[in-house]
Amino acid sequence: MQLGIRLHDTTKLPFEERIADVHRLGFACGHLALSKVIDEFPTTDEALTPGLAMYIKNLFAKNQVDIAVLGCYLNLANPHKEQLAETVRHYLAHIRFASWLGCGVVGTETGAPNETYTFTPECHTQEALHTFIENLRPIVAYAEKMGVVIGIEPVYRHIVSTPRRARSVLDEIASPNLQIIFDPVNLLDAANYEERDSVIGEAMELLGPDVAVVHLKDCMLRDGKLVSMGCGQGEMDYRPILKFMKEHKPFIHATLEDTRPENNQRAKHYITRMYEET
Repeated sequence: MQLGIRLHDTTKLPFEERIADVHRLGFACGHLALSKVIDEFPTTDEALTPGLAMYIKNLFAKNQVDIAVLGCYLNLANPHKEQLAETVRHYLAHIRFASWLGCGVVGTETGAPNETYTFTPECHTQEALHTFIENLRPIVAYAEKMGVVIGIEPVYRHIVSTPRRARSVLDEIASPNLQIIFDPVNLLDAANYEERDSVIGEAMELLGPDVAVVHLKDCMLRDGKLVSMGCGQGEMDYRPILKFMKEHKPFIHATLEDTRPENNQRAKHYITRMYEET
């Protein structure tokens, strides 16, 4: 396991100092959402040039930190045609940029069939799933041309809400450039929390060969709602997940989520110790 962190969860510093600090903290990789960690210069689509890519690539290499995922978490099921077209342009720009960065995965969640990207019962319909798949096809086709992987992240309250729906997306598109970002907590909700072991077990069974990146965070129910937090603060049993990683994907990038600067070392030590003991 190459353990890293979501970069916008780290201490807010100038970009170069922030990446140096990530190395100092002992993280091997980072999940990079450009606009959330860079204030010093623009990160619009037109700013994503090969020169900027080389600057960022060299900065990360200097600090011995991999870019595990380039985040582009936008709604590919937006019914508004103009907004959807703009979203597609953002994805294509990020895919090109990832190819120049040497970052293998452009990450995305799977949207909602509305303009506000909010959960409604329609998210879980076959119609919504079909819309997402058809809108994803040209994105994956472009990723194939650029030698980049699109990593979709199943989330209970989005369109790709279950391991089976994720499997159907992979099978329908049938591309080696479409893989999975496996976030076990994101597959959970108050409605299935008590069955979390079986939900996560099914995900590893159905999606395991196609998992490219793992997200690590914890969770618990509070007042009937699922709340997520840093590893070691909730009720997640990570032993089966870490066993899967250790046995099948020993050098996989795994990034901590929902940590804060004051607790990321505690979460790092917790998950590292558990991994060593698994």
